[in-house]
Amino acid sequence: MAHTLSHFIPILPFSPCHSSLSTHQRSRLPSLRSRASSISSQMSDQRPRFKDFPYVSDPIKHLMLDLVSMVEMRLESQLLPCTVPQDIEYYENDTGTAHGSIFVRSGVSSSPIDFMFSSWLHCKLPTGGSLNITSLLAYMNDSTDTPQLLIEFIQSSPTSLVILLDLPARRDLVLHPDYLKTFYEETLLEKQRQLLLGIPEIQPYVSPSLYIRCVFSPTAAVIRIDTTATGGEDRLGEIVRDNVSAAAKEVLGIWLDFCELSNRMCNEEADRVVLKKRDSMFKKKSIEIDLGSSLPRMFGQETADRIIRVLLGT
Repeated sequence: MAHTLSHFIPILPFSPCHSSLSTHQRSRLPSLRSRASSISSQMSDQRPRFKDFPYVSDPIKHLMLDLVSMVEMRLESQLLPCTVPQDIEYYENDTGTAHGSIFVRSGVSSSPIDFMFSSWLHCKLPTGGSLNITSLLAYMNDSTDTPQLLIEFIQSSPTSLVILLDLPARRDLVLHPDYLKTFYEETLLEKQRQLLLGIPEIQPYVSPSLYIRCVFSPTAAVIRIDTTATGGEDRLGEIVRDNVSAAAKEVLGIWLDFCELSNRMCNEEADRVVLKKRDSMFKKKSIEIDLGSSLPRMFGQETADRIIRVLLGT
């Protein structure tokens, strides 16, 4: 990560050259520090913030802003402020070829939400292109069996986009057919998946990870859009605006409704123990698979370890 003045200000009073300063120079130290602090603050303010989504296309940026706004409008009273360290809220590698931002908000004690995780990641590829990933996820706590939330957009070329829209189940759907009915049949989530698959440029996407594939729900929209031969970047933007946006907002809206109703409470201690164990394994495994191998290559092991510690500690 590039150095800023703020890294050096704390050691100024203990620098070997400090004892050789004149009385006049020493009297100016507070003002010099103030100026340096101001410059550092300005430099910090210029860093991309989470809601800037600085590297994605306008259609994806506008969709992500709409999704985050929906969450804030509906769940603001259920979420605590973000307490992610500054070097994790925005981070980059030494060469400036990879940048990322993470925004985490834990649920208040009375909320069924464990925490919400929002992020963007940008990395220049050796081929000359770039990889952009934007995510909005939510993990629930053991007071409810409401599904998790997964919304993710993965783009490695201007004409290709992988989309994950899902409410991952927290129950065995064979043992709990009422869960299947409540969250996946009665909500008509399958309709959103079918509408997207009805678009010629959209095909199902198969994750190379068997673990990831086994945690998707039956109605997960795991798809790939390719507009290379049908209008290029403009056509991809059109599909995101006209089709993907509506589906993503519908999935998020359904999940928000269940969060607000909180009518799936787990009161049995044994039930909560099972949910807590399953959720813990799901979170740990998902973070390790999703970030454990890719982050060190892009940002180095130290930065990767800091990010993973923050996420596993939520």
